[in-house]
Amino acid sequence: MKGDVEKYNRKGRQTGFISVIVGIALVLFMLGLVIGAYFGLENLQNSAKEQIEIDLFFDPQLNDADIKIIEQELAQWNEIKHIWFVSPERALEIFLDNEQQAQEIYAIYGGKSPLPTSVTFHPISSVVNREDLAELSSRILKSYEGKVSEVSYDENRVNDVNLGFLQWIYLFVAIGILLAIVAFAMINNTIRLSLYSKRFIIKTMQLVGAKSSFIRAPFLWRAILQGFLSSCIGMGLLMAVLFGISKYMEQLTIIYTFETFLYIFISLLLIGIFISLFSTWFALNRYLRKRLDDLY
Repeated sequence: MKGDVEKYNRKGRQTGFISVIVGIALVLFMLGLVIGAYFGLENLQNSAKEQIEIDLFFDPQLNDADIKIIEQELAQWNEIKHIWFVSPERALEIFLDNEQQAQEIYAIYGGKSPLPTSVTFHPISSVVNREDLAELSSRILKSYEGKVSEVSYDENRVNDVNLGFLQWIYLFVAIGILLAIVAFAMINNTIRLSLYSKRFIIKTMQLVGAKSSFIRAPFLWRAILQGFLSSCIGMGLLMAVLFGISKYMEQLTIIYTFETFLYIFISLLLIGIFISLFSTWFALNRYLRKRLDDLY
């Protein structure tokens, strides 16, 4: 009979442990969706920023060899991600829609392209805003005074890339904060219910002289384990969902890199362990402060 009771109690503890992990994992999974959406949108914004093209036009007296030297020098600048030389013929191909139009232009201008030689580059995402691009343009014009005559880019597109994505980022941040509050409340309630069944064990240990630190230690280590396992499960569910969606949306392979998944996992891990520890600590203190009669 005694063995059956012990077996029943052990089974109940295991079930309670698993239910807490599953409950926390599901909450972290939902929170991970929001965090993943935020990082994905940020990566998408950075990718869009780095597709901005900036054209450099030169003094007509400058020959192609000198322009290519400037191109090689600018390629060493930290603000420039990718740069390439654009010949007059290539510029005409980009400007016109079809080959017939190009032939007509060549016929008019004696077999030559009327467009000047230029250099085009993609900047890094961190400088794609009105102020930094204006500063970068001024720096180029000053560094190559008399050689670079104009720095041209679409200012409206720059503003659209920044403002358009910024609204969505603010939305996901607001949803993330709200969901974090809900997650904390749910995880806190789950852990409190789990400790409720152990309130008499906690009080008994205290009555026989055990120090509070001694009583807390196993529960806190258990909370760390619960937070870690829950984060792993939540991350596993999140990755399964994202990989499932990626079969229908190839862009996800670009948006979500290994570093992004690492950031999401670390975020979920820290959130899971912190909330588990925080909730366990305060729930334990509550039972440690109560009198025996108040536990009933």
